[in-house]
Amino acid sequence: VQLVESGGGLVQPGGSLRLSCTASGFAYDDYTIGWFRQAPGKEREGVSCIEKSHGNTYYADSVKGRFTITSDNTKNTVYLQMNSLKPEDTAVYYCAAGEEILRWGEAYEYPYWGQGTQVTVSP
Repeated sequence: VQLVESGGGLVQPGGSLRLSCTASGFAYDDYTIGWFRQAPGKEREGVSCIEKSHGNTYYADSVKGRFTITSDNTKNTVYLQMNSLKPEDTAVYYCAAGEEILRWGEAYEYPYWGQGTQVTVSP
């Protein structure tokens, strides 16, 4: 399984970014893609996830109403649209994948990880 991320960068507060995560290597389309982030000195935290087979989505309270996760199954790509960005959203963002995820916000549930992409929100 391979996960390739893209889309990070520098943006001003209130701005938007879209992250992409393209997955390959799964035999079936029955897995979960999660987005996590880790700021300096802080633990990795779950931001959002999508269950590919059912389309169910979940969000951390800190990003509800601002971030949207979607999936383009024709491209095996999951997107994280991030709007109304705040300085506290600054972190390295990782996509992760796994099957039979019980606790979507727990990093240990995901055996596969992307390389991470930096998101910086600053004036």
